[in-house]
Amino acid sequence: MTTIWSLPKLEFTDMASVREERPVALLTGERSWGAVSPLLELPIVAQAEPTKVDIDYLESLAAGLPPQVEAIYAVGGGLVADVGKYLGYKNNLPVIIIPTALSVDGFFTPIVAARSSGSVHYVETGSAEKIIIDWQVIRNAPQNVRGAAIVELLTITTGLLDWRYAAERSKTTPSTRYQAWVAGLMAGIAQQAFKIAEGVGRGNVEALRNLLDLLCIEVQITSQIGHTRPQEGSEQYFAYAYEFRARRTKPMPYADMVGPGILIGAAIHNQNIQSIRQTLETAGIRLDALDPQMVEDTLKTLPEYVKKHDLPYSILNDLDLTTERVQEILAKTGLGSAASR
Repeated sequence: MTTIWSLPKLEFTDMASVREERPVALLTGERSWGAVSPLLELPIVAQAEPTKVDIDYLESLAAGLPPQVEAIYAVGGGLVADVGKYLGYKNNLPVIIIPTALSVDGFFTPIVAARSSGSVHYVETGSAEKIIIDWQVIRNAPQNVRGAAIVELLTITTGLLDWRYAAERSKTTPSTRYQAWVAGLMAGIAQQAFKIAEGVGRGNVEALRNLLDLLCIEVQITSQIGHTRPQEGSEQYFAYAYEFRARRTKPMPYADMVGPGILIGAAIHNQNIQSIRQTLETAGIRLDALDPQMVEDTLKTLPEYVKKHDLPYSILNDLDLTTERVQEILAKTGLGSAASR
């Protein structure tokens, strides 16, 4: 059975006007809750600050939810949103998400990007019941996360290339077959992302609203076709592999990994990356937050990683990453230890 999910209800309001009478479980982070707690009153019966989305960890949280909880509130970024959706799904409870930055498209999706066995596995949880947007809260977020979800739109530039690459080699499945009309719509979304990047970087509310609208359209299209191939390819495979290799105790901002991944994916596809780099930097995305040596090591083993985890077919499946080719990619992107010397 295939379900086409609708978007969550979006409510634009200030935090002080939020009213909740149901006993809630709050999922948040220290910085996020510090930004919102003086403005938001909730009848909290349980509170947690999740640090990962590993499937075993999610199961443990879901099993330990107090029985009196009647709603889940996720206040913060993509990680708490994913954890909130999973707990709501497992306990049949409504989920309300309050983003403190437009950092990912996961606020709007009906899936959770759970980690298992060193890679990402999507769990269909259904959409959140409601998302509450307070533009003043979002505008006050740090620049590198405030509009970082723009990377979700810019991944289309490489995701479409990998999708078409797979289709040309008859490596798509019947359910993920290449559809030109989808590619055309998604390419248009990516074009708009380039146009709004400067405003997003400045924290302009109109640009941030444009970003939110584009994210909603992107999520609705991928939900409609039942997969994420138009915006998920070599760029995100790099992020998965880097995250697994880094094994940090604290979660790393998604955009810090995917931004460089977009540059790497574009370079592998022999695209001109200058406009992409400029757009990412203008939007406030950090391209120097990763360890250069680890970037290089991740790239060297990326084709092997993709095959090991049976990720959807991309150019990485056929890539012969010689030492010379790796150095060429790093030089073109300005990433890696060689590029930093």
